[in-house]
Amino acid sequence: METKTITWKDVIHYTQAGNPTPPKRVEKTTAEWKGQLTDEQYYVTRQHGTERPGSGEFCSKFEPGLYACACCGTTLFDSGQKFESGTGWPSFTQPVEEDVIKYIADKSFGMVRVEVQCNVCDCHLGHVFPDGPKPSGLRYCVNSLSLVKV
Repeated sequence: METKTITWKDVIHYTQAGNPTPPKRVEKTTAEWKGQLTDEQYYVTRQHGTERPGSGEFCSKFEPGLYACACCGTTLFDSGQKFESGTGWPSFTQPVEEDVIKYIADKSFGMVRVEVQCNVCDCHLGHVFPDGPKPSGLRYCVNSLSLVKV
């Protein structure tokens, strides 16, 4: 089965009409997340923080493989969809499956953006923008601390 290419139109639709049904759900208490994650990972993934540009482990690595959610282990991105965006954060054009990412309108800090989260555990990943390469035109700008290489 071929995975659907997600477009900016799809992203906006998800923020307004609801996200795809996740393949499963993982829910833990604050204490459980804090026990599993480093302080920095907890800040980024559970408190919607952002790592400094260029500081993340996966910014400039392009080895073949898959990237999973640092919180629940759900596979999110394939290195074949990773590209150098020049932003200081790992960037991808598509998730591995349509249902693994959640899209949320983010109007914080006087901006209008679309936050992306793991659809399985609500881990904050980063944001998606409509300025990526073709064919999708998307740039999933993701914090390295929210990912693990699998």
